[in-house]
Amino acid sequence: MVNRAMNIVVTNYDENWVKLFKMEAEKIKEILKEEIIEIHHIGSTAVPGLKSKPIIDIMPIVKDIENINKYNEKMFEIGYEALGELGMKGRRYFRKGGENRTHQLHILQADNFTQIERHLAVRDYLNSHKGTAEEYGDIKERLARQFPKDIEGYSDGKNNFVQNLERMALEWKRKSKR
Repeated sequence: MVNRAMNIVVTNYDENWVKLFKMEAEKIKEILKEEIIEIHHIGSTAVPGLKSKPIIDIMPIVKDIENINKYNEKMFEIGYEALGELGMKGRRYFRKGGENRTHQLHILQADNFTQIERHLAVRDYLNSHKGTAEEYGDIKERLARQFPKDIEGYSDGKNNFVQNLERMALEWKRKSKR
């Protein structure tokens, strides 16, 4: 279900986002315990200086994605709503904060290399290419003003930029591994 009433606000980078990620990561590790392999801060809030919606994106990597549904109740106890795959096969998506979302979890199984690599490549690319990060932030800020209550319009508006960014980031990451 698309929530068109959500207020889309893009703010300047906030240094507290790193602290908020670390605090939340500890809570998630405590719940997922032996299932979790590693946990990453991804998305725009993981890129110092990048304007962003103030929503912390977290990517826990787990041993077996099928086991994650067993933790839905414990995740609910710390404020997360479980939304299943939500359009991405092999993912478990959780959000916290309802209308005023504060955190999103993109839980992936360790062998989901394509999605894991995509998320980390974009984050790392933006951290290494400040001009691109600034351009992306400006686009998001403009779209938030243009579509303040239309998440589809906001997302559609940045879609071409994001697709190109993902392609460039993956090429850059693969070249840097050589």
